[in-house]
Amino acid sequence: LEVAGEPRALPPGVDLTAYRIVQEALTNARRHAGPAHAHVVVRYGTEALELEVSDDGRTQPAPSDGDGHGLVGMRERVALYDGTLDAGPRPDGGYAVRVHLPVEAASR
Repeated sequence: LEVAGEPRALPPGVDLTAYRIVQEALTNARRHAGPAHAHVVVRYGTEALELEVSDDGRTQPAPSDGDGHGLVGMRERVALYDGTLDAGPRPDGGYAVRVHLPVEAASR
């Protein structure tokens, strides 16, 4: 875990969204990356919170159990706060989930 910027209190919805996204991304890494290491970065900016959850696991997807909606759920959570989510294979192997959550949009 790496924390960048000055941690501060976030609006409750953004805080919960960030927690659940990190939780889901780590769950996905455990399920699909095979033997791998995960890295979580939380960046506190002046106008946004940024998250990055990456792993160095396999690049080919593991067989699905068919009941997962993790990325869909993450996208829906991020959309509630006018944020962005980018998820996919990393160029050097593994997978990454990157999220940008505007803090200003959350205070509406």
